[in-house]
Amino acid sequence: MTTRRTLLTAAAGLAAPGIAPALAQANRWPEKPVEIVVGFVPGGATDLDARAVAPMLERRIGGSVVVVNRPGAGGEVALASVARARPDGHVLGTTNMPGLLTIPIERTAQFKLDDFAGIANMVTDPTAITVHEDSPYRSLADLIAAARARPETITYASPGVGTDDHLQLVLLQAATGTRWVHVVFQGDPQLMTAVLGRQVDSMGLNLGPVSANRDKLRTLAMAGAARSPFRPDVPTLKELGFDVEMASERGLVAPAGVPPAVLAKLREAMADVVQDPAFVAAFRARFTEPRFEGGEAWFTRLRGLQEGYRTLWQRTPWSQR
Repeated sequence: MTTRRTLLTAAAGLAAPGIAPALAQANRWPEKPVEIVVGFVPGGATDLDARAVAPMLERRIGGSVVVVNRPGAGGEVALASVARARPDGHVLGTTNMPGLLTIPIERTAQFKLDDFAGIANMVTDPTAITVHEDSPYRSLADLIAAARARPETITYASPGVGTDDHLQLVLLQAATGTRWVHVVFQGDPQLMTAVLGRQVDSMGLNLGPVSANRDKLRTLAMAGAARSPFRPDVPTLKELGFDVEMASERGLVAPAGVPPAVLAKLREAMADVVQDPAFVAAFRARFTEPRFEGGEAWFTRLRGLQEGYRTLWQRTPWSQR
């Protein structure tokens, strides 16, 4: 009798409004290919992250995963498309911190943090300041001296206003009293081409991609909390006397409103992916440090950072270009 009563109680719970449909939807998902939308051109760090993760995620969710590139506006175009997507778990998006927070602060954007549900943060990649190997600027001190001597003439390329690479410049200008010329490109390959073609004096780009081309580039400094195990030869900005710390945290989100059971399945899958030795090896091969943070904890931390970025933007209006 007790067993029968237990089974009937369980069946009644499953029949409760909203519970059975949600579980059924999670069991059916994915019903079609899952898209990971990337806000930058193919070949950049964010794109390579997504392409490394896609096959690993496929094996864990039991469905195909495809990467879709929608570059533009420092990642805003892609994030806006994810925010507007049907919240059924078939459209996901890559994110880049701090742009996920700073773009809606810096301008009237087509998305905000609450338009998303966090799945997981995957990696951290310190921002770096890099020049051509044959550049006359042999050190960061040389570059800053040139910027002081010739205000608003030294060019600095980045993938967009509000990105970590741009905010590195914002903070460095504030710390040194200099004014540089900010030049925006759509992604890492274009930045690299511009520096290698000597179209710009310097660029802000993460340590991972510049380290993959170290024979052609000279990295003057990076904005990590400590020197990277991948590039112990590159000093931090803090070592050089500038209280600047900045990195790209790259993660994965779904549109807000995705069924809880589907979101839970995605979070569980990504928590397993980041422990896969193939995941660790793929990212370290690109000089990038894996750093997992679960969706709820990640978004709680991000909400706590918003006010600080808002204050930074109010304090440095001249850097908003």
